[in-house]
This record gives sequence, structure tokens and C-alpha cells, in this order.
Amino acid sequence: MLRITRMLQSLAAPPTAAPASAPTAPVVIWNLIRRCNLCCEHCYSISADRDFAGELSTREAFDLLEDLAAFGVPALILSGGEPLLRGDLFELTAKAKALGIRYVGLSTNGTAIDESMAERIAAAGFDYVGISLDGRRETHDRVRRQAGAYDGALGGLRRTRDRGVKVGVRFTLTERNAADLDHLLDVLETEDIHRFYLSHLNYGGRGNVNRGRDALHASTRRAMDRIFDACWTGIETGRPREFTSGNNDADGVYLLQWVQARMPERAAQLRARLVQWGGNATGVAIANIDNLGNVHPDTYWWDHTLGNVRTQRFSSIWRETRDPLMLGLRMRPRPVKGRCAACVHLAICGGNTRVRALQVTGDPWEEDPGCYLSDDEIGASDVGRRVTLTPYRRAVGGRAHA
Repeated sequence: MLRITRMLQSLAAPPTAAPASAPTAPVVIWNLIRRCNLCCEHCYSISADRDFAGELSTREAFDLLEDLAAFGVPALILSGGEPLLRGDLFELTAKAKALGIRYVGLSTNGTAIDESMAERIAAAGFDYVGISLDGRRETHDRVRRQAGAYDGALGGLRRTRDRGVKVGVRFTLTERNAADLDHLLDVLETEDIHRFYLSHLNYGGRGNVNRGRDALHASTRRAMDRIFDACWTGIETGRPREFTSGNNDADGVYLLQWVQARMPERAAQLRARLVQWGGNATGVAIANIDNLGNVHPDTYWWDHTLGNVRTQRFSSIWRETRDPLMLGLRMRPRPVKGRCAACVHLAICGGNTRVRALQVTGDPWEEDPGCYLSDDEIGASDVGRRVTLTPYRRAVGGRAHA
């Protein structure tokens, strides 16, 4: 995840040295439940409005929380499906807080947040609640496959905000909703929402089934330009909002280009910060536990399981794995191929998102077809094409890119 606002705000401060050490425990995204009242086009967990057998019991979930806390997990994001449909959600949240997990977030579609639920969310003490909006009313309801989903999400956002909870809008960019980005930025202003997270489409679950709807590279570039402009305007006017992006670590390189074009004297400072950030954190600083207790490198790798918390502690699975994919993810630099291997900015993006490469080519180390930078921009003009491309992409920078 690229913390865009923090990166741009850092340009006004003296350069800082890299931290002495990074946390050994990852941020954990835990899919508590797979059931969901919606059936979204890009859902990585392929959730549906039915019960799924074999989910962790409350006792098993408590045991897992104790291990996560002892391991020193710095943040825990409770997700689904729709986590508000799990009856013991607030018991688990209270347990996580009591165990001293520093940051506990909630990821929800917002439609179940009536006045009573908003009160319970506020009382639970979540550090952050992210609610998804995928465009205007018509767009959101189409993507979420339910009439009224937009109004339900916006109502949930308002009710949670009104109780003093830090809330944010989550937006998954595709070609079908790219034109709605300005509408959502207007929502931030009119509703006084402090945080906005733009997620690029990643190819897991229904997101892979529908990858033909991924944003074209030109649309992605326009969207990121719009985000960077909005972020910088907020900083300059003294009203900064927290902009972040995820699932396409080329954003870091594109941000560097944006700064080079507007304030070249600050580009070297930003590049140092971006290298310190290091890009994609799958299998290193990000982990996923699904509703059955299976552990994955991140939320988009449900087809790749490292172990199960019913038979082995999460901390042991994460520390002791000899899984070949995980060993590759933890290499610096990663053993990437093609344009990624030739990229002069590999230290910034870390090779981007490996699951897209796997889904398109069958090889997790091939170049990421989601990279929207031209060969010239990454210093790889002489690299031959190795990837079999999907047909929905368009030419960028003079040569067709995935």
C-alpha cells in the first residue's frame, strides 16, 4: 500500500534515515466469514449470501487472536464476506483490543450499518472503518449486483462518521467505473470523509474472472494523476486528506515522475523515501487468514495455502515456511522476469503484484501485466516481449503493454 499523502507531506520535511529494523510480524487481513449480502464483480473471496461450512469457531478465533498478539502483529483488519454478519464480531474485536493488538480495523460494504449497528461499531473502538463505494449510484449498484447498495453504503458511512469513528471510502478502479472517480472525490468533500483508498483490480476470485474489465493503462494514469493532484491541493491548502493506493506498486514510480515534473528539486528526497518503502509487501509485511483458518501470502492468493491455524500456530507458519513462493517473495530483489527484471525502479515497486503475472502467464515471476508505465519510463526499451497478453489492453508509450 502506498501512503500517498505521507509521501508528499514528507517533501516539506528534512530527509530521514531508514528505520533500524522492520516489524517481523505482518499486518494480518482476516476474513472472518465468507457469507455476504452482496455479490460483487471483483470479490476475491467469491462470497455469496449463504453459509459456508467449516469456519473457525469463537474459541478457535480466540486462540488465533492470542497467537497474533503474542507474535506482535502490528495491525489486524477484520474482513469477509461481510464481517458484520458474523455474530461474534464484537466479541472478537474486544478480545483483540484486550490482548493489546495496536490497530484493529473493519472492512465492510456498509449496507448493514443502521443506527444500532453504528452505535455498536463506535463502542467497539475500531481504529478505522473502511466502506466501499465503486462510483455513482448506478455504477455502484451494478458492480455490487444489488439495487440500493449505494444508498446503503453511503448511509452506513454517514452513521459511522457521525459517531466519531475514523471512516474512509474504498474504491476499486476498473474501466467500468474510472469515469466516476471525480464523483467519489466530491463525496469526500461534501461528506467530510478524511480517507480515500484506491485499489487497482487484482486477479483473485471474481476479480480474475472479470479481469477483462480492468482499467486500461491510460485510464489508470488519468486516475492516479487525479489522485495526486487532489492530494497535493489538500496539502497546499492546509486541508490534507489521507490518500492511499494498493495492488499496483507502479504507483510509487508514477508518483516519483509526477514530482519530478512539478518540483524536480524534491525528487531525490522522494525517491529515497520510496526505496525505503520498497513496494509490494505480499508474503513479507502482509498476510491473510481466510474464514477456514488457512494462511495465505495475501488476500489474492486463496489458491495458495501455507498452512492452517487449526493445526499450527500462525506465527509458526509465517516464520518457518519453506514454501518456494514465499521464499521468492522474501528475496530482495525478487526473481522477476521480463520488463520487471529490467526495470530501473525495481527497488521502488518490488516487482509489483505477482498474482496478476501468475493468472495471465502461469508464472508468478513473469512481468506484471498491470504495470502501466512505458518501456522508456522504466528504462527497459530493449527488453523483448515475453508475456502472452490478454486482449483488453491498449498501447502505452508507443508499444503495446499488458
